[in-house]
Amino acid sequence: MTTTTTTTTGLALTDVSLRFGDGDYTVLALDRVNLRVPRGELVAIVGPSGAGKSSLLAVAGGLSRPSSGSVDVDGVDVTAMPARALAKLRRDKVGFVFQSGNLVPALTARDQLRLVPKITGRPGRDVDELLDSVGMSRRADRRPGQLSGGERQRVGIARALMGGPSLLLVDEPTAALDRKRSHEVVELLARETHEVGVATIMVTHDHDVLVHCDRILEMVDGQLQPHK
Repeated sequence: MTTTTTTTTGLALTDVSLRFGDGDYTVLALDRVNLRVPRGELVAIVGPSGAGKSSLLAVAGGLSRPSSGSVDVDGVDVTAMPARALAKLRRDKVGFVFQSGNLVPALTARDQLRLVPKITGRPGRDVDELLDSVGMSRRADRRPGQLSGGERQRVGIARALMGGPSLLLVDEPTAALDRKRSHEVVELLARETHEVGVATIMVTHDHDVLVHCDRILEMVDGQLQPHK
């Protein structure tokens, strides 16, 4: 698959390790991970449960600090960034798409997106154009309870893209979807990644959708390696 050409690195992890606990109870969740994801590339990460995939997303998105190594988001080293500055960077530079969609139950699809500029204080993208780009313009006035699982995921992706992030982190977007909807959602992720020029990492157990990704990596015991 052809990706957007860009000179800006969306994400760079250098020798990143993450440990939990201490003494005899130390768990090494990430073991000297190195990863570069330029803007315009969709990278899938597969691997067994407990291998470190969620820990990787947490470190990449600034939700967890690495025990060692460095994390660079859009040219900024966030490793030792103060908590307030890190929260601002997450708000401005990182979009998260969760397995459940994580939408506000009382808000329509349109209002889910309108909420983003109120939080960030920046205009963001055109709401109706973005909903149209993810195929949700006709369902813009529906609340999450009136949407299918695939539709909620589409709204979640649109909301994550609303603020114009440099980095998009996607956690198991197809877990609750049938095969057809799964392909539709990941095709959408790939298209938005390439057209908007965002660096996207998708964690998934769904090998059927890997055909839409630009690169596939496998996490085993906290280490990344090429997918076989």
